[in-house]
Amino acid sequence: RSSRTGSLSKARARVAEGLKSPMLGVKKLDEIRESFNKGVEVKFAPLSIPPHRRLQTFAVAFWALLLPICMFCFFMCLSYRPLWAVMIPYIIWIQFDSAPDTGGRPIQWLRHGRLWRYFAEYYPCSIVKEAELPPDRPYLFGYHPHGIIGMGAFATFATEGTGFSTNFPGIQPHLLTLESNFKIPFYRDLLLLHGMCSVSKPSCASILSKGAGSSITIVVGGAAESLAAHPGTADLTLKKRMGFIKMALTHGADLVPVFSFGENDVSLENKKGSLVFKLQKRFQSIFGFTLPLFFGRGIFNYNYGLMPFRHPIVSVVGRPIHVKKDEDPSQEVLQEVQKQYIDELMSIWDKYKDVYARHRTKELTLVE
Repeated sequence: RSSRTGSLSKARARVAEGLKSPMLGVKKLDEIRESFNKGVEVKFAPLSIPPHRRLQTFAVAFWALLLPICMFCFFMCLSYRPLWAVMIPYIIWIQFDSAPDTGGRPIQWLRHGRLWRYFAEYYPCSIVKEAELPPDRPYLFGYHPHGIIGMGAFATFATEGTGFSTNFPGIQPHLLTLESNFKIPFYRDLLLLHGMCSVSKPSCASILSKGAGSSITIVVGGAAESLAAHPGTADLTLKKRMGFIKMALTHGADLVPVFSFGENDVSLENKKGSLVFKLQKRFQSIFGFTLPLFFGRGIFNYNYGLMPFRHPIVSVVGRPIHVKKDEDPSQEVLQEVQKQYIDELMSIWDKYKDVYARHRTKELTLVE
């Protein structure tokens, strides 16, 4: 014990000596100690957590790890030669399967699965609707902001975790994602079973052309917006996005803006200007999408890991913007409809920002 006391005294003496240096003289010892503790302290979850909260964490972890799990299972199947008779035709079939462009293969009992209830309850995710949406016409939902991965979009439009069909009966939702996701064995099939489809133009046209009650959801900001996802902010990539508006006009689908409060607050993105951020931008310029590199909490702790934080995500579904079918809309018509869309989106923000975004660091901004 005396030796430990002596070592502690020496350490204190070295710290005191160090404080005399110009480099440390501008900081207080308490500030240094606080920043050091923040960097190494891990806040572990208690063992006495209720079972339903553990199930919520499991549901989110399962979804986050689903892609690598599917890849692992695929390669395991390939390593077993007797399965080649099935796997080789399956790989060929993937290249010709038209389901990602024709509405997927939604199974309602799977969308209603208890797993997704736990998934939505983890944050929790919820819906606030501004108006009724009669199922007598097609709809195009524009989802904002993108966030890192779009957890709220998945919970609301790819599952019944937030009760979409209860709030909007008669409307069949299809959440759209990158076409490349439907090239990943097994993973693609699970997406299709939840009604998810490709965000390609043929896919949008095919679904909306089915008429009354059909709908698609496009996360408008895309990869560019995901890189601007920081807690307390709402920087939207929208000004130059005309494709989804033209798609709605071409098929006579009402436009419905959706703003999801809390989507940017469930994880921490890399800071703009950092090396990782630059690598993400470079990756985006080459491949058209970006890698979701972020950090959040862990399964067994609250401040280190790749799990999203528990933060409420409230998706406010705005009033529909009725459009007249126009297969060749002029630029003036596109701009007019875009203005109506942005006005409704801003109306949602102004109405609910002091309720669901009280701790914001800046107002909603249209960056490009």
